[in-house]
Amino acid sequence: MVELEEQQSPSAGASAVHGEPPQEENGPPEVHSDVEVLHEKVSKQVITEGHGQKPSKYSTCFLHYRAWTESTLHKFEDTWHEQQPLELVLGKEKKEMTGLAIGISSMKSGERALLHVGWELGYGKEGSFSFPNVPQMANIIYEVELIGFDETKEGKPRSDMTVEERIGTADRRKMDGNALFKEEKLEEAMQQYEMALAYMGDDFMFQLFGKYRDMALAVKNPCHLNMAACLIKLKRYDEAIAQCSIVLVEDENNVKALFRRGKARAELGQTDAAREDFLKARKYAPDDKAIVRELRLLSEHDKAVYQKQKELYKGLFGPKSDPNPRPKNWLILVWQWLLSIFYRLFKLKKPKAE
Repeated sequence: MVELEEQQSPSAGASAVHGEPPQEENGPPEVHSDVEVLHEKVSKQVITEGHGQKPSKYSTCFLHYRAWTESTLHKFEDTWHEQQPLELVLGKEKKEMTGLAIGISSMKSGERALLHVGWELGYGKEGSFSFPNVPQMANIIYEVELIGFDETKEGKPRSDMTVEERIGTADRRKMDGNALFKEEKLEEAMQQYEMALAYMGDDFMFQLFGKYRDMALAVKNPCHLNMAACLIKLKRYDEAIAQCSIVLVEDENNVKALFRRGKARAELGQTDAAREDFLKARKYAPDDKAIVRELRLLSEHDKAVYQKQKELYKGLFGPKSDPNPRPKNWLILVWQWLLSIFYRLFKLKKPKAE
């Protein structure tokens, strides 16, 4: 299979992206869907429907969530803010995650839901006085999104995998994402890229050197680039810039990252920054027609903006005034003619001096 991120032009390639992270709020979102009772101490309301199957016991699940104490609505954890999905193996979760795991086991990939969990299946009678800080006997509200999951019989977490296993699993996810993108299944493809990146977290990358780091980057960077390409299509330009910038930290001369960041910046009206990215990309790919086209479009845009500004200033200050304006109204002209006749008649009738 030809990988999408290795196509000839930097403007080509594919990606997919998951639903936007929830907006910052003072508390949990308002949800009006039906309440589903999963357990005596766990209930769920669906925010966004998912797809496919539900995870089984010992599945390795990847999820994002926010958590609030129900009584005070104090938010004590937010993986979206940390930009690091949680890995949870169903059936092997920590005790304080029992209620969350019950909710996850009822969800499909891509589903987002609101969970209400009783303190008995959360942080218990004692609560937690370290991190996160959760008071005693605190019922919990979770806003959670199941990114996706791996079905494994033994429930093997990432920390127990070898370097080769983690890179190989991430690469398979990336390939699955590319295939789904070709089928126009953007949401499903996004989840594959996101899960691939979950195997390539900072804690893992910091431990790699030499060929293993090169192997990991060969999987990680294309996932960021594919996501950036899709974010541009979805007009989520700030997020696309962030994805490209991650790649450019590792490879400052990456043509695709420069090109796609330039595209996103151009759409946001950041023309100077966009031109800088395109010019640098052209330096390393001088014959690429897509880069030349984008630079031409920027030039045309600048000319159009200049012309609009010129017209605007012309309208503001108005045309140059005529020092000897001529009356254009015919009534005024007739009146002036009559006055001149009257003046001449008056002079003719005036008696001459003796």
